[in-house]
Amino acid sequence: MKCPFCGYQESKVVDSRHSEDNLSIRRRRECLGCQRRFTTYEMVEVLPMVVVKKDGSRQNFDKSKILTGLQRSCVNRPVPVAEMERITNEIEQAVMNTMEREISTDQIGEMVMERLKPLDEVSYIRFASVYRQFKDVNSFMRELTKILEEK
Repeated sequence: MKCPFCGYQESKVVDSRHSEDNLSIRRRRECLGCQRRFTTYEMVEVLPMVVVKKDGSRQNFDKSKILTGLQRSCVNRPVPVAEMERITNEIEQAVMNTMEREISTDQIGEMVMERLKPLDEVSYIRFASVYRQFKDVNSFMRELTKILEEK
């Protein structure tokens, strides 16, 4: 760490503690050149995840959109909000753990359906009908048939 007073490249950490917001670590350092003390803050660098939409447009990842989609598909169903939040957090973690900086809405939708299907089939069908944009009754029936065959 470069000293802000003399520019010397070496310093030692005298004290470390979490910042008030608990999102960074506050470090008191002492310059090995001029012996003056200064404070630095260390935090995790978070790179933004970009979502590529079906029309090719891009926007920053927003987990609240996943939760909103889950809430809409689970209206009047016995799915606890805690479960919807758990699914949302799992998907956010999976997305952030990928080595890629972009993810498609198709991939996110598949992750949601994969987690929603064992939880509640009706909610799964509701989500799938919007996500997969069924064009007609036959495509909707094919999805229902797949679920019935798996039982």
